[in-house]
Amino acid sequence: MLLASLFTVHVLSALIWVGGMFFAHMALRPTVATVLQPPERLTLLVGVFARFFVWVKISIVLLFLTGFWIIHIYGNFAKAGWHIHSMLLIAVIMTIIFGVIYAGPYKALRYAVSLQQWPAAGAAMATIRRLVGINLVLGLITVVIGTSGRFLV
Repeated sequence: MLLASLFTVHVLSALIWVGGMFFAHMALRPTVATVLQPPERLTLLVGVFARFFVWVKISIVLLFLTGFWIIHIYGNFAKAGWHIHSMLLIAVIMTIIFGVIYAGPYKALRYAVSLQQWPAAGAAMATIRRLVGINLVLGLITVVIGTSGRFLV
């Protein structure tokens, strides 16, 4: 029962983070870019990110806690397959990228929007979009590894 609960929380956390990035990158941002002018679009995105990033932080914590707990239950890293090591490496990289987004361009975006400096806000948003795109690709790779890695020898 414990292992099933850990796997469930782990997968749901990954789903929230990767699915949220997919939605924001592939649906939300392109749509608002065609419908809203920069002041409204950038203000909306600051609000969306403020809410989404809370869930990303929770997901990151839960992913690491459940991941290490699952590894502990199975023995240790020496017993873990290549796919587990790969997922952990990618998770660390994705977490660093999220930290860069949060501390850098997202902070700049919030500041520029609060001062109504739309060109600066747009530049920050462009950086966020590129970094989220990288994290999205890494997240999708991790999903593939997590779901099929044990079957690929």
